[in-house]
Amino acid sequence: MITPRLACLALASILVAQSASAQQRPLLTEDPEPIGAGRVLIEGGIDGAHGQQYSVSGLKGNLIAGPTIGISVGISSIAEFQIDGGFYNRLTITDQHLAPLSSLLTITGATTHDVLDTVVATKIRVLSETAGRPAIGLRFATKLPNASNESGLGLDTTDFFASLLGAKTVQSIRVVGNIGVGILADPTSGNRQNDVLTYGLSFARAMTQQAEIVGELNGRKSTRSADAFPGTESRGILKLGGRFTRGPVRFDTGLFLGLTSVDPTIGFTAGFTWVFNAFTVP
Repeated sequence: MITPRLACLALASILVAQSASAQQRPLLTEDPEPIGAGRVLIEGGIDGAHGQQYSVSGLKGNLIAGPTIGISVGISSIAEFQIDGGFYNRLTITDQHLAPLSSLLTITGATTHDVLDTVVATKIRVLSETAGRPAIGLRFATKLPNASNESGLGLDTTDFFASLLGAKTVQSIRVVGNIGVGILADPTSGNRQNDVLTYGLSFARAMTQQAEIVGELNGRKSTRSADAFPGTESRGILKLGGRFTRGPVRFDTGLFLGLTSVDPTIGFTAGFTWVFNAFTVP
């Protein structure tokens, strides 16, 4: 028999999952729900990875990135504008081998650093979630070449991504799926590209009104019949983490494992998300 107290707790858990659905950290899989007209989302954090590899420059080592920063602006009830990047990327080099662009490196010593590439994106919700169907959305993103190949941490290429987004809340669990394509420029040649299949599947399980357990599988798959161009290889990560909301701020942390030979072996992320009403959309 369902008591009023249990019913209220279940409803609160669902509301927590739904109200947080557009707030991504520490997940990479994008929820189709926008943050809302006139609202602004600011997120930041620090990431670390052991055994990070750069096949274009030939570097391998332990990476610290932070502070990473993301800003999303609700430009209407169904759309938002996103910009993500970071100020500092530092690699402690543990191994170095000959690679296509290793001759361009200007580093000295056992470390190198640079900024992170910036990603500019627009997300649009096409269909709202109902009892009988998931929410559906589209996302279009462009990665800009802010990090340089002289540091060994950048590719100096501009890439484009388009994704179909879907999400459904079932009781206290939010399930999100992404599928799309990425057009990745070959960093070793100016007139070639590799078209990759991008994917993501995540869940967020509300444990209390403040706490959630989250996890995801996220990555890309090269579609070339031959070997992928360096820097455009198939990649994937498996992540498990948690989120805790206190007032308007949500804190998060997570651990991830690399799934391919060019992914880091293990890594972590920790950060926060803050959403607030900034302006009124006419």
